[in-house]
Amino acid sequence: MSIEAVQPALPDAGLDVIVTGLSSDAHTWNLVYLELLLEELGCRVTNLGACVPDATIVRECALQRPDLVVISSVNGHGRRDGVRLMGAFRAHQALVATPVVIGGKLDVVGGSNAARLMAAGFDAVFEDSGGLSPFRTFIHTLSVRTGVPLGAG
Repeated sequence: MSIEAVQPALPDAGLDVIVTGLSSDAHTWNLVYLELLLEELGCRVTNLGACVPDATIVRECALQRPDLVVISSVNGHGRRDGVRLMGAFRAHQALVATPVVIGGKLDVVGGSNAARLMAAGFDAVFEDSGGLSPFRTFIHTLSVRTGVPLGAG
């Protein structure tokens, strides 16, 4: 039996990205989807999974020094958990300039949370009603700004 590759392997270039859920969010399919989307765009992805404690996210990011951290929320507590996480994240000297974005369902009551999350230290906020185009644009812009090319995405 042989296995055929559906698409050719991407070159070993591109942004190093950590994808993670927040401590209170047990959803995983969103993280798998983001991982596949980012890989399709030519990024190398480390997926920390769901229900990740803040200290673990900070530690892994300090060790791996990614080009980008992508945080996904499905349970509606992204604003609360995200603000708390960013306090610890931005307090770590090695992570002060690391780009971090958050997206998904960010509040249980609805409305925009972008201003509060940006004030907490996020570089971009992608609310669930915005679709994928703004996220893809952000990835391409970050790639250009950092000089790290994307793969064949």
